[in-house]
Amino acid sequence: MMKKKSVMLLFLLYILILIKLIVFKYPVETMIGIMQNWSKDVLWEGAASANYTLFKTIKLYIRHWNNLGMISFGNLVGNVVLFIPLGYFLPRLFRTMNNFFLCMFTALTFILGIEMFQLISNFGIFDVDDIFLNGCGVVIGYVGYRGLRRVHKKMNTEKE
Repeated sequence: MMKKKSVMLLFLLYILILIKLIVFKYPVETMIGIMQNWSKDVLWEGAASANYTLFKTIKLYIRHWNNLGMISFGNLVGNVVLFIPLGYFLPRLFRTMNNFFLCMFTALTFILGIEMFQLISNFGIFDVDDIFLNGCGVVIGYVGYRGLRRVHKKMNTEKE
């Protein structure tokens, strides 16, 4: 198994890449323009365009799959896949995160923080479906970690 320091560095790199892909996804010039034009009205516009209805965006992408194709696939699958490493890294690095509910609470707090930032900054759109899909990714990563850990323990007991 990798040393904890190496895994921690990978985790930090993952978090930086994740933030770049989700929060700072626009070109620098666009982000500067968004920041320069930001006002309280932007917050109200973001709140008005946000999706607060679970499965609304997911149903939209599935319903228009033929027209949107890779956009639908990228949004639905990407929102899950991007967060699988979070579900793996949290229990791998922090013993208390071996508790499923604590791991999910921590991950969902992080995800909600990203969505809230998008809501108030106009660097994205708040979407409750993103929170759901991201959470599914965390669950997959957590289950994967637990499975790998079980296999690793079994292999070590067979060696003895």
